[in-house]
Amino acid sequence: MEAHRELRLLQQQDDAGSVIDLTSLPTRAKNMKGGRRIGAGRRPVHIDLIELEKLCSIQCTDEDLAGFFGVTTRTIENRRKKSEFREAMERGRAKGRVSVRRAQFKLLEKGDAGTAKWLGKQYLGQRDITPVELTGANGKPVELSLEVLDAIVALKEKD
Repeated sequence: MEAHRELRLLQQQDDAGSVIDLTSLPTRAKNMKGGRRIGAGRRPVHIDLIELEKLCSIQCTDEDLAGFFGVTTRTIENRRKKSEFREAMERGRAKGRVSVRRAQFKLLEKGDAGTAKWLGKQYLGQRDITPVELTGANGKPVELSLEVLDAIVALKEKD
């Protein structure tokens, strides 16, 4: 009886009913937690690269992508390490930036510069540069010397 039971532990049936000899499995598969069942463990989540690219083209964050595909952000980060996923994401984001630039020009043609500037700042890294110019008495340039700087420091220390 004991030998029969031991034999059953070393063999298992797959879904089709065929008997599988578990002694032929690699050591790693034998030592896996979750049993020695064929097909044990979590199934890999399928992430459609076309959908991924589309979502990245509208600048979705990792949290957005994870929510859409029903996975964690860690899964998105791990998949990004694979070249096919990384390339799909980069391609989508690049298409999104081109789309933003196109929309900016359409808005500019319509006369809505404020929205175009905001979009450019958000997605294209554009920024406003405000020059600062200091003038002295009568519109002349401010003269700075070491003596003037020492006097400013001395006034600051008195406060």
